Amino acid sequence: MKSEFINKISILTVFGLLVLSGCSDFLDREPLGRYVEKDIPAGSFDSQVFGVYAKMRAFGVSSMPYLAIHNFRSDDADKGSSTTDGVAQESFYDNFQYTQDEWLLNSYWSDHYALIIAANAVISDIDSVGAQDAGTMVNKAEAKFMRAYAYFNLARTYGDVPKIDFKVRESSEANIPKSPVNEIFALIDADLTEASALLPVTWESKYIGRLTSGAAHALHAKTHLWRKNWPAALAAAKQVITSGKYSLVSDYASNFRETGENNSESVFELQAFYSITQTSLGIDNAMHQGVRGSGAWDLGWGWNTPNKSLADAFEKGDPRKDATLLYSGQVNTPYNESVPPATTSIPRAYWNKKVYTNPATREATASRFGQWMNVRVIRYADVLLMAAEAANEVGGEQNITDALAWLEMVRGRARGTNTAILPKVVTRNQAQLRTAIRQERRVELGMENERFFDIVRWGIAEDVLHAAGKNLYQNRHRYLPIPRPEIDKSGGVLVQNPEY
Repeated sequence: MKSEFINKISILTVFGLLVLSGCSDFLDREPLGRYVEKDIPAGSFDSQVFGVYAKMRAFGVSSMPYLAIHNFRSDDADKGSSTTDGVAQESFYDNFQYTQDEWLLNSYWSDHYALIIAANAVISDIDSVGAQDAGTMVNKAEAKFMRAYAYFNLARTYGDVPKIDFKVRESSEANIPKSPVNEIFALIDADLTEASALLPVTWESKYIGRLTSGAAHALHAKTHLWRKNWPAALAAAKQVITSGKYSLVSDYASNFRETGENNSESVFELQAFYSITQTSLGIDNAMHQGVRGSGAWDLGWGWNTPNKSLADAFEKGDPRKDATLLYSGQVNTPYNESVPPATTSIPRAYWNKKVYTNPATREATASRFGQWMNVRVIRYADVLLMAAEAANEVGGEQNITDALAWLEMVRGRARGTNTAILPKVVTRNQAQLRTAIRQERRVELGMENERFFDIVRWGIAEDVLHAAGKNLYQNRHRYLPIPRPEIDKSGGVLVQNPEY
């Protein structure tokens, strides 16, 4: 369920925030809680913050560039679509033939920096007035979370990047050299430490979807895993677990339906809304992955398709396989639609079922393209697996016991009442448990944009990708080149990554 709130910056400018709510029937709901300038208490920075949230829905942050950089490059997915569509992107992201000027690469960089600059403005304005009230401090914490999120994406994608942590009044002020990646992570740590201390544990229902302390701790755990800072990752993940505010839903597949948005498993979710009359709050993430067909089956671009490597990764009988893969040429649950078979021009055996839309919603919105679908960024299952991984790496009898318990929570949910599948992992050998946790992350989070960065941080990307047929990957491909247009605009201040 979600609650929409929209703010006006001025009489001419309308910012729609991300959070939507309504009645229990998804198809009949109307956007509630419209938030306009006159409703904002004097001195409040809500309107500015809502504008920053809106930038989280930008093309380069939540849609095709996000999918290409986070998932095309993994062993789980391919560029997809037809054999003649996006040939340059297939070469770039599937075959690692990186160039310095590519439209998705460019948008990812520019839209993440637009998010950072918007967050900086909120932080700076709050500091300039010296407000210390609780509401203003929450606004500042929201902006710091979003800045940290953007910088984490940039740091693990490019390495060293410019650290712009001040309000930009003139574009020339943002023309600065790259900072070492450890300085970027120092800023991320500071931002998420403050955010986790100041953000509320929950929001009232009309603000469902706004950032929480649990989201800040979860993101912080993810940044620590990237750096192999196992004790800190474990501590941050345990903050989420011990909060008691999150739980796994019983039906894994329901996480990815419209009715499963913002459920008890949702830790960080980008909010979308779309109707016949209100289209500006939509997100194109689902459209870019929708089945590429004709007529009623023209559901989108058909990019980011699961591949055989991912299909083969699931253990026999694992129900998560059928919840992740939408099969071409078959009738698929839950809507019992028969997806068109693969063809020579579109040789795709699978599509991403985690963005498969309800046909009734397509009819109600007069759209086939799923712009109403939220983007799940961090689920509680991810937190449990991060905690299990970190605990296993720290070691010690209690940590191994905890790791096994958290792993079993995820695995047991998938198993359900079928004791013939997914046997319980009982090994206490660190190496064997590490393998089991990594396997569980792959199948639990399949097509959720974690896999590429997981195999890079584990140091196994070259072996894994070569085994999956992506033979051109080399270690240098862990980082992308800085976009050439940004280097050109800088007049030489911004320099290319050393391996390009």
